[in-house]
Amino acid sequence: MAWSQDEERALAQIERHLVDDDPRLAARLESFNERVQRKEDGARKRESRDARRRLRRPRRSTVIIMVSWLVIATLIATLLVMALRQGAAAALAL
Repeated sequence: MAWSQDEERALAQIERHLVDDDPRLAARLESFNERVQRKEDGARKRESRDARRRLRRPRRSTVIIMVSWLVIATLIATLLVMALRQGAAAALAL
């Protein structure tokens, strides 16, 4: 939720007084805020990277392996059909 203009002015005034009264504390708070911001940015980057990985298409090697298995299965099925036909033809010949 956004701050109102009055709230923004009050916060700016508090910040100015803090910097004037205790510049060391103000510097520590600023450093802490920067570290928190970097940590949050890193977490967002990791989340978006993970989401992209989940949505990414299969790798080329995966596709090659799948096509190879499909070709091998087709060849085995063809050989089985040929063997069964030869066996049936041999049985009829007897």
